[in-house]
Amino acid sequence: MNRRVPGLSTAVDSQPALPDGLFLVRVDSAQHRWHAQKPFYVLRLTVLEPNQFAELPVIGRIYCTPKAMWKLGWFLRDFLYDPELVSREELDERALRGLTGVVKISHVIRNGISLINFDGFAPASQWEELSASIRVPAQSSRAAAGKGRTAS
Repeated sequence: MNRRVPGLSTAVDSQPALPDGLFLVRVDSAQHRWHAQKPFYVLRLTVLEPNQFAELPVIGRIYCTPKAMWKLGWFLRDFLYDPELVSREELDERALRGLTGVVKISHVIRNGISLINFDGFAPASQWEELSASIRVPAQSSRAAAGKGRTAS
């Protein structure tokens, strides 16, 4: 039996697409996820700049295996996480909330699932310099239609 659901097509089509590139972001949450081979942190970030993507969420993983620890350290350093906690090898998820920085993202599809890769980080103080050297992608009508909605 088919059921008519008014507004369904716009709800699905209006999910904004965040392009690959550099973004000034704020950390909204970080949660450790245990996995036998690859434990990781799920980071939920909110875009602050460029303006046309402001308030869109960015959700990705940073692995904390011995081989991937360098990337977690890079993130913590550039987002100005408390160096005293780092020296004690402590990561306080609550202390991450509100930190800002620059993230370079790219999209990848693994096992049929679209994921966001964190390709690089920089301190928020470098945003003006970095953003001046990049061309901001044009906002698509799809992204404009979805402004204010959250992507999952």
